[in-house]
Amino acid sequence: MLEDHVRTGAYRDAIEGNRAAFEGKVVLDVGAGSGILAIFAARAGAAKVYAVEATPMAALARKLVEANGLSDTIEVIQGTIETVALPEKVDIIVSEWMGYLLLRESMLDSVLVARDKFLKPGGALYPSHARLLLAPARSALGASRSAEFQASMQGWARFAGEAASLYNVDVTALSEAYRAEQRLYFMQTAAWADVHPDDMLGAAVAVKEYDLLTLTSEELAAPLNASMRLPLAADGPVDAVVGFFDVEFNGSPENPAPAPVVLSTAPDAAGATHWGQQVFPLVPPVRAAAGDSLVGSIALRRRADNHRLMEVELKTGVDGPSPHAAAGGDGARVDAFQVE
Repeated sequence: MLEDHVRTGAYRDAIEGNRAAFEGKVVLDVGAGSGILAIFAARAGAAKVYAVEATPMAALARKLVEANGLSDTIEVIQGTIETVALPEKVDIIVSEWMGYLLLRESMLDSVLVARDKFLKPGGALYPSHARLLLAPARSALGASRSAEFQASMQGWARFAGEAASLYNVDVTALSEAYRAEQRLYFMQTAAWADVHPDDMLGAAVAVKEYDLLTLTSEELAAPLNASMRLPLAADGPVDAVVGFFDVEFNGSPENPAPAPVVLSTAPDAAGATHWGQQVFPLVPPVRAAAGDSLVGSIALRRRADNHRLMEVELKTGVDGPSPHAAAGGDGARVDAFQVE
């Protein structure tokens, strides 16, 4: 992640580029990792920085802080934000909590805990706002995964025949379970991708926006259900829906950032950030033309077996002037995925 210069550079610009907002302030870095955000805050003039890291990485962060001559300002604390104690409230919380499709990993929960425990009234979070975006796209992923799925099922059929002829064991009782497992893996799992802007069929649309200063833990934990309307600027077919996010560093109303910064993970011809984009393949593709819109809804919820992972359901149809719209409107088809 440190080699992701879009990510690390945005945080540096947001913190050191807003020295007036940080100078003399007490700062908390949640999930500090290497401690680099804490170092940026100290260099921006913070009077004190508490860098909280749950893992043994805290020892390396402490070493990095010392090597940069900032031990008098930065205190590295190993522990979870839910259990640590600080000797004072803080003016600013910085954190790099975002996961794939913004919310995977559920680390934002800990940032909200830190906000409620330690942030002074009028304090600021960096980032302060976040948006989840979707866009229609061309992609060969669906076709390639469909071919892999079919090859896997053909392999199972060969194996079933061999088990019967070589071992006199009938394994076909497992065929349905095997098919479901392979379908989930190949056809219903979103994929990390570095999507080129030329493969986008229309502009991205925000389906959910978060103000981290007012967002509650209950709202965050609840399933996300949002409608979507994705206009097409080019002819389809629509092979995929692409998901990504951006975050904004605006400070707070009482302590605004003089120079706001936006960190975007949108498709870029220069290459993707380490988050890339999440591609949800539509198999078969949705037929549509320029001027139409891919319409429907997205439902996103945490996995019951692992709250750090997610399940996504897309209901899609076509609305617009082309003949394709007659084939189905809002929610004409449903595609279910997991984000791992």
